[in-house]
Amino acid sequence: MSAILAEHPMPVLEMNAISKTFNGLRVLKDVALKVYAGEVHALMGENGAGKSTLMKILSGAYQADAGGEIRVGGDALAAFDPLTAKARGIAVIYQELSLCPNLSVAENIYLGRELRRGWSIDRKAMEAGCVEVLARLGADFKPSTRVSVLSIAERQLVEIARALHANARILVMDEPTTPLSSRETDRLFALIKQLRDQGLAIIYISHRMAEIYELSDRVSVLRDGEYVGMLQRDALSADALVKMMVGRDLSGFYKKEHAAYNPGAVVMRVRDMADGKRVKPCSFDLHAGEVLGIAGLVGAGRTELARLIFAADPRTSGTLEVAGKVVEPLRNPTDAIRAGVVYLTEDRKAQGLFLDMSVRDNINVCACVPDARAGGVLDRGRGARRALEAIRALSIRVASGKVSVGALSGGNQQKVLLARLLEVKPHVLILDEPTRGVDIGSKSEIYRIINDLAKAGVGVVLISSELPEIIGTCDRVLIMREGQLVAEVGGASGHAISQERIIDLATGGEQAPGITDTALPQGRATSFKNSNNNNKEARP
Repeated sequence: MSAILAEHPMPVLEMNAISKTFNGLRVLKDVALKVYAGEVHALMGENGAGKSTLMKILSGAYQADAGGEIRVGGDALAAFDPLTAKARGIAVIYQELSLCPNLSVAENIYLGRELRRGWSIDRKAMEAGCVEVLARLGADFKPSTRVSVLSIAERQLVEIARALHANARILVMDEPTTPLSSRETDRLFALIKQLRDQGLAIIYISHRMAEIYELSDRVSVLRDGEYVGMLQRDALSADALVKMMVGRDLSGFYKKEHAAYNPGAVVMRVRDMADGKRVKPCSFDLHAGEVLGIAGLVGAGRTELARLIFAADPRTSGTLEVAGKVVEPLRNPTDAIRAGVVYLTEDRKAQGLFLDMSVRDNINVCACVPDARAGGVLDRGRGARRALEAIRALSIRVASGKVSVGALSGGNQQKVLLARLLEVKPHVLILDEPTRGVDIGSKSEIYRIINDLAKAGVGVVLISSELPEIIGTCDRVLIMREGQLVAEVGGASGHAISQERIIDLATGGEQAPGITDTALPQGRATSFKNSNNNNKEARP
């Protein structure tokens, strides 16, 4: 804990009995929060726990229900709107940055507070006026630089500079490291610690435990719209945080209760699958009721292989057999779906969901069939019943199937996408980074779904960059490196699944013994890639 925090017994911010209701659904219930000058106060909880709603109330974007109270610097504020929040030194940096890319750095910093000379904006004066704050942050770009040419990390500096220039006392940062590389993240952490030591109160929202351990002085947790409690830095642990966020401990977090690995029942055979570019000829078997992991460094070709199997990209070679039947030729994803193979994309927003459509319509995209009795018109009643059953089965948190899917949390969006795929009753489910951007509670539920599908006999291919996820859920793991399948661990290979062995094989270390023609039938091949990962540095 910083020395400044210890010297300030009075909180700079108090939120008491804060509640908020939308369309009859109460999303915040008498939440309390205290934040002190000179601390990094982490705010954690599952997606949908109410963190963003609470911060929007703090920013003045939402109005709390009657009965709550907000105090800044000890003063109770009767009315709370965006202008009041800014005047009292509250600044929020959202995950989606709110800069104007066609304006200069100085114009963005002074936005809404422009300096004028007569009727004209005095750009020279504004550029001179923000030199000091940019230097304080260690920025190496000029005030006159157009924001559109800056990197994401540099744009974050502009957001922080704007807050400091406006004399912010309380800075809220919502998932600030999501688009950053490891090196950029390290620089941001150093800056956050510097601002904390200078007396700024920082509210930090993140799902990443490592960030919470490194930065936070205290952690407050919300669950289902209610304040659960607070932990001091010296009491932080994964077990304690998980139990507070989801109401249970880490035991049973990963699910692997399906039947033991059965090398006899093959549900999908992939042979010599290649694209002539990133993916070299790849072959493997997937067994009914098996969760097969594919691990490797970012850029190894995992996503490309999955898209070739699903016929989303053209291939130069390869054949596919599903449930004992050759399903060639596969011309497009529709052919793959008809054959019983479905694919959950790594980028649910850009390539998976129709964000402007309802939850019900998103679930029914693949399964909707015209009602012959209605002259070929879609049976909306049947679709509504199907969606309601899926919402219940997958525990999707939504007031109604009519709600736009774009309004849901990341975890619930992912479950909607899963529900759509499961409606076609697939033989094979390919999951590409299924828990990316998902909170810890939703992760646990997704692991439960994977386990239940395997118990029902579905073959699951799991592509993930999270090694604990691979180790905790998979029966067998194929390792990819530079477009090739180079090794197998787990299953009938006789080699235990471990983080050290996977990293060693993925980075070109000692080849695992026991790679047989049964494990990789037509030689080793495949190329992993995380095409939506913005990090510039590879990570296993």
